[in-house]
Amino acid sequence: MKDVIQDISFLVYGCAGAIATSSMTTVLAKGKTLEEAQNLREDDIVKALGGLPENKKYCSNLGVTALKNAIEDYYKRNNQQKVK
Repeated sequence: MKDVIQDISFLVYGCAGAIATSSMTTVLAKGKTLEEAQNLREDDIVKALGGLPENKKYCSNLGVTALKNAIEDYYKRNNQQKVK
C-alpha cells in the first residue's frame, strides 16, 4: 500500500511569498502519495498561485524543498527505501 499524505502543515517565518508558496505546497501535496508529492516542482507552485513577481520566485523553492526533506526524513525514520 502506498503512503498518502493525509495531513500536512508548515511553520514559516518570512515574506508573503514564502508564506503563500509554503501554503500552496501543502494544498498540492495533501492527498497525494509520497512519490507524487516528491515530483512536485517549484513551477507547479508558482502556476497554482497564478504566478509570482520575478523577485519572489525563489520563495517557491522553500516549500518544495521542505516537503522533499520531510519525505526523505519519513523514509529514513521508517526504514523504507526512497522513491526515485
